[in-house]
Amino acid sequence: MISVTNNVAAADMAKMCELALAGQFTEAEEINNRLMALHHDLFVESNPIPVKWAAYKLGLISEPNLRLPLTTLSESAQPVVLKALQQAGLI
Repeated sequence: MISVTNNVAAADMAKMCELALAGQFTEAEEINNRLMALHHDLFVESNPIPVKWAAYKLGLISEPNLRLPLTTLSESAQPVVLKALQQAGLI
């Protein structure tokens, strides 16, 4: 599956796909619903800026800085992504 969310919630995304392939749609939908805000809010600014910042917050990368022409996630968008990570149960 190609997914931006997969960059920061790989285990959840893999489990969701496994459940769907096994015909366990209710369980797969529960995971998707838990990740819904994250799916949406990782696009609060241009991709890949929010997902890189999320990866930083999760300790997957050492710093949130990106190479130009990209910039770090704006201070106003950081609480949006942080809340989505919390709602997804990742933080």
